[in-house]
Amino acid sequence: MLWPHTPVMAQQAMICGQRDQIIAQLQARFGEERRSMGLAGRNRIIELYVSDNTGSWTITITGVDGITCLIASGQHFESFAPTPRGQNL
Repeated sequence: MLWPHTPVMAQQAMICGQRDQIIAQLQARFGEERRSMGLAGRNRIIELYVSDNTGSWTITITGVDGITCLIASGQHFESFAPTPRGQNL
């Protein structure tokens, strides 16, 4: 499975596949590892994959059927420490 590492736009067909295959491609092709995850509506899981070496990132969504789709991807990922309550961003 091959795909360009560019943002997935709403008007384009979404790239989806079996979760283990999609995650293996993110790791093998881009060196991305899971950085965070959360539960979305309809019991779907949202995950963020990031490469510390290249700064590339990908957001995926996985349904209860085990199918994972790429939602968005890009470059120049940065992580920030949480902002204390009451302070401006």
